[in-house]
Amino acid sequence: MEAVWILLAFVLLVVAATVLVFRIEDLSRLDQGDYPVRPAVPGDGQQRVLGRLRELGESARGLKGKARLLALRRHMDGLSEGLTLASEFRHNDAPRGEWVLAPGVDHRRRVLYIHGGAWVAGSPRSHRAITDRFSRIANAAVFAVDYRLMPEHRFMDGVRDCRRAYTWLLEHGPDGPARAEFMVVAGDSAGGSHTLALLAWARDTGLRQADAAVALSPSTDLTLTAPSNRDNIATDPLLGPVFGGLAKIPLPVLWWGTWAAFRVPPTSPVASPLRGSLAHLPPTLIHASSTEMLLDNARRYAAKAREEGSPVELHTWAGMVHVWHIFVDLLPEAEAAFEDIRDFLARVEATTGARGRRN
Repeated sequence: MEAVWILLAFVLLVVAATVLVFRIEDLSRLDQGDYPVRPAVPGDGQQRVLGRLRELGESARGLKGKARLLALRRHMDGLSEGLTLASEFRHNDAPRGEWVLAPGVDHRRRVLYIHGGAWVAGSPRSHRAITDRFSRIANAAVFAVDYRLMPEHRFMDGVRDCRRAYTWLLEHGPDGPARAEFMVVAGDSAGGSHTLALLAWARDTGLRQADAAVALSPSTDLTLTAPSNRDNIATDPLLGPVFGGLAKIPLPVLWWGTWAAFRVPPTSPVASPLRGSLAHLPPTLIHASSTEMLLDNARRYAAKAREEGSPVELHTWAGMVHVWHIFVDLLPEAEAAFEDIRDFLARVEATTGARGRRN
């Protein structure tokens, strides 16, 4: 009986500590918005994409630990192999990354691109299908930052790499020192999280703010309290098989585990930009799929940003895979998404009077 009382006291202590430490605000009020969904037409391309996702899972089957992670990274780096890409890819040492330069683009116009991969995988090479297209539609020099990944490095090391790249990019182009005339920050998934957090950091530190931002299927809240984190497990063929099992773990346990892994609490705006101030941010475009686990992360961010007066647009496509943009060679919806980004950037320039010539 004494052991039972000790266990009960321990559980109550953990619960009290969780409530006291995390103080997680209920953001369910942000789930009430009605967002139009753009239709998608099922075709052979979607089946081929699903086949590629199965290959991704097979690449690490039977492996554990570091071997599994390395296999995943190798497979992701091969995603852009075999594609016909128009851009020049130029390595850069400090900050580490690569320039992506479509023919004839204006080097005074720049895009910082932050790749996804759950903070443990991905690279500038894995996302060349996206950065190549970004350079063309933005008529800009794209810098894909090669930020440090977990678990070899701390989460904050990657954050600092992105901040350093942004600060440097404001004053440096692919040909040397030169001030940017039009600046965009963009990223997908985990890189979308870094993108949104970077905007708030630039605001708070008094740096020149980006003229615009684009976040593709972004992670915005590591507390995992949004409904789609659980409701869309079965309909997300990429994130569902990898992260769906987390739904069986109580949220307080996940919060403590996230803090241990990231060394920042899941409520920190650095890791969960939704949890910080979203006032006074630049025009931002968010893309999400109606069936992905991170759908409500995007919806909540857009709703809160609007509450706080920041111009954020959320455009949703029906039934697409997480970050479908990377499959631009297979999906007409990916092509449509890039055209949507092109139109958004043109509207931003027309509204704000940002400088820089366009094609």
